[in-house]
Amino acid sequence: MPKIRRRGVPGPLLEHLWLRIDEREISVAQLELFAVWLDTEPDVPKGKWFKRFPEMIVCGGGEFVTTFLRIGQVAEGEEVP
Repeated sequence: MPKIRRRGVPGPLLEHLWLRIDEREISVAQLELFAVWLDTEPDVPKGKWFKRFPEMIVCGGGEFVTTFLRIGQVAEGEEVP
């Protein structure tokens, strides 16, 4: 199973992620929880996946985080612990 890539993320994807953080008003506290989870170097599926946090959902595809959702929005793929 792949690990989430933290370096070498394509520029357009990084821009998309920053826009979603801003548009969906993701708090610093939630981003800190996300960073702590990333530090555990979690395994993620090769296909679509998502991880729930108290106030957001992180979605990805393989080694990349692809977007941030608000609670209540529908995530696709396999939920990761």
